[in-house]
Amino acid sequence: MKNPLLRPWLTEKSTKLTEQKGQYVFQVKPDADKNDIKKAVEQKFGVDVISIRTVNCFGKFKRQYTRKGLIAGKSSDWKKAIVTLGDGQAIDYYAGSTEKSEKKD
Repeated sequence: MKNPLLRPWLTEKSTKLTEQKGQYVFQVKPDADKNDIKKAVEQKFGVDVISIRTVNCFGKFKRQYTRKGLIAGKSSDWKKAIVTLGDGQAIDYYAGSTEKSEKKD
């Protein structure tokens, strides 16, 4: 699999996990398994991964009433991974973002 990591999942709960337990939360591709996620995190951030927990989040069904009738839809299913690192290690989410923000002359 190419890179299963889509983006860091930054919420109040995930920030609290990072501060208290050293766990980081990422949104990953739905078909990614724990081994792929572990390899991607270790390669991208240069840290040692102790454990990974994954959660399948199912999309919500939504309905909207309009003049033309009922419109029904569903948001996409997605998956998140909670990654626990070794003692004294940390991930800087914004360290790798400088390559995209640099201007090309």
